[in-house]
Amino acid sequence: MALMDFIKKQFIDVIQWTEEGEDIIAYRYPMDDAEIQNGARLTVRESQMALFVNEGRIADVFGPGLHTLNTQTLPVLTNLNNWDKLFASPFKSDVYFFSTRLQLERTWGTPNPITLRDPDFGVIRIRAFGMYSYRLNDPARFYKDISGSRDVYTAEDLDGQLRNFVISAMTSLFGESGVPFVDMAAKQGEFETRLTAALSAVFERYGLLLDSFTLQNVSLPEELQKTLDARIGMNMVGDLGDFTRYQVANSIPIAAQNEGGMSGIGAGLGAGMGIGQAMAQAIAPSVPSVPSAAASALPDARVDEITATLEKLHDLTTKGILTQAEFDAKKTELLGKLS
Repeated sequence: MALMDFIKKQFIDVIQWTEEGEDIIAYRYPMDDAEIQNGARLTVRESQMALFVNEGRIADVFGPGLHTLNTQTLPVLTNLNNWDKLFASPFKSDVYFFSTRLQLERTWGTPNPITLRDPDFGVIRIRAFGMYSYRLNDPARFYKDISGSRDVYTAEDLDGQLRNFVISAMTSLFGESGVPFVDMAAKQGEFETRLTAALSAVFERYGLLLDSFTLQNVSLPEELQKTLDARIGMNMVGDLGDFTRYQVANSIPIAAQNEGGMSGIGAGLGAGMGIGQAMAQAIAPSVPSVPSAAASALPDARVDEITATLEKLHDLTTKGILTQAEFDAKKTELLGKLS
């Protein structure tokens, strides 16, 4: 019976992995109940490494090449099993292959905005994203801390953990830098360098080598970006009084074409001018205030007179009696009297 069991026993004399699937990082060679023949050949291709694990304990590691398996090439396994140097029987051991190819174009990004204190805007929230690449360079450490005894471990399985490392390092760096948001684009290269240095140590801890890291974009969430755009727009406006007069002047032809003509434009002019002056004084309190007599600087009669004149001129322009250029010149002259 023992002889029959021995005859039926399967023995492995060639061990190799052809890397079916580009995303696989670690692969457990299928053994079932088979044993490895003493003198068997192990083929480790370029961009691969192989690891022998004996009863859960890490043993020998092999780099690229063709290896004959015996007590001389398996010193750790031999020592763990107390084999004699002349041992010639088949043996059992788990064999794991690891891909050391570059894992390219791994993306990262903030799943939720990160809250930071900004020197210009106070508390803000930012988003960021980019790419990185890495390779496995220490299979024993990777097996011990990451992949374990799983039959297959892929780069996708690892992505979530690596993204967490990136987000953690990025949050710490941005929070400690004190760089205003509006200056972050200019500091992007410096941020990449510092993040690469910080992350390299973390990757190395798990048997990985960080090859490259890019910070492609730092931005505000949409609602905060609108607020920033509004602030930029206010900075571009400059003097609010001049801006208000400009807006009112441009609105006259539009108002004349609407229902009711220009009957309400006089009140709009007076109100617009008043609001513009009030806002300008609020922003620049050092400018001397307008004397109280200026409260009647735009008497209703005068506003009505100029409004009526503009309405008539616009009517003449509509009928083709006046050119648009002539109307614009006269409009500028009349509005100048309101300043």
